[in-house]
Amino acid sequence: MKMFFRHGRTNLLVLAAALLLAACGQDNAPQQAAGNQERPPHPVEVTTIARQDIPLEKSYPSLLRSDDEVTLVARVTGFLEQRHFEAGQLVEQGQKLYTIEPDLYQAVVNQREADLQSARAELARAQRDAERFERLLSQNSVSRQQYDQALADMRVASARVAQAEAALESARIDLDYAEVTAPVSGMISLSRINVGNLVSSGIELATITPLDPLEVRFQLPQRDAFELRRQLGEQSVEAITTLLRLPGDNGAESPTLEGRLDFLGSRVEEATSTVQASATFANPEGRVLPGQFVRVSLEGLKRYNVLAVPEIAIGQGLMGPQVYVLDEESVARARTVELGEVAGPWQIIRGGLEVGERVVVGDPAGIEPGTDIDPQPFDGDAQALMERAMQTGKRQQGAGAPEGAAAQGGQADTASGAEAASDKADGGES
Repeated sequence: MKMFFRHGRTNLLVLAAALLLAACGQDNAPQQAAGNQERPPHPVEVTTIARQDIPLEKSYPSLLRSDDEVTLVARVTGFLEQRHFEAGQLVEQGQKLYTIEPDLYQAVVNQREADLQSARAELARAQRDAERFERLLSQNSVSRQQYDQALADMRVASARVAQAEAALESARIDLDYAEVTAPVSGMISLSRINVGNLVSSGIELATITPLDPLEVRFQLPQRDAFELRRQLGEQSVEAITTLLRLPGDNGAESPTLEGRLDFLGSRVEEATSTVQASATFANPEGRVLPGQFVRVSLEGLKRYNVLAVPEIAIGQGLMGPQVYVLDEESVARARTVELGEVAGPWQIIRGGLEVGERVVVGDPAGIEPGTDIDPQPFDGDAQALMERAMQTGKRQQGAGAPEGAAAQGGQADTASGAEAASDKADGGES
């Protein structure tokens, strides 16, 4: 009878606790429902879709080259007597570089000058004879045949003078070639022939590579080339500014050179569906060298009359890329879209949106279909919008760890309290 009373009292306590918990749950349920209904609208940037011109930020791979690079070649034969430069030196146009036995070619010039003087003296004698025979012919003192012979001798002497002048000019050219000078300014390579060696005509001596300016040839996709021609209209291609970016070292900022577009091809290459282009860049400090792989971008290249949203506004849904469109009551509705090109911080939209629709362009985190939206104005700066979203994400990420730890601590405290209550109940029963 005593044992039955103890078990009965325990059952009454358990039943009372259950009724109390149920009453508390019923009191909290309306409060939770009211809290869900009173959730404030989600503030986020919203814009009305309209067609616009979007600048493209595209770069194209290329190989740097120097269009004026020159290979020095010997034009005369002789022993290489002197070299007037050091390898890797910057040489100026007209600077003396090699000397190839100039005394030999000076002697040839002197001989040709003497030959010319002799030919001119012979011409003077022949001219006097022709004039004398002409007077004698008028007096019938000589025959016509003798006069014609005197004229022929004068013409032969005149031809010999012309030959001597040509031979002298050729000798002077060879003498000039005995002194090899720089045809352009630039950096000279290692010498391929050492001093004292016999040099033959046609032998390569060294290479001069101009470093300023540099030419860059690259290939534009045909669509970019068409858009560029459309944009230029009647303007020259030189109106387009080009930027040359080089890979940075050890994470350093990439050096950039500014130049101009020189050439835009008028035909599409069948094999690659591209159009050839070239640009020139000033390189006064020699910061870059020919042979380097670089990327070239064009400033001012645009896509015209397109629909676009900031790239951050694009999410991923079950049917593919999506954005949130607002209805008349500013409620978010998911909309699947077809994506085009990425133009810097902008994403071009090919399909799925219509002009005049209101679209969420801010960070879509925390937004679901059916979420009430508090539309915030968008100033059109997609880059700034993306940077703000990244900063917000970093702050939330930094604050997430302590909240997680606190939540785990709360769960541990709740578990400890439950275990203590269970132990107390077991003690009461025993």
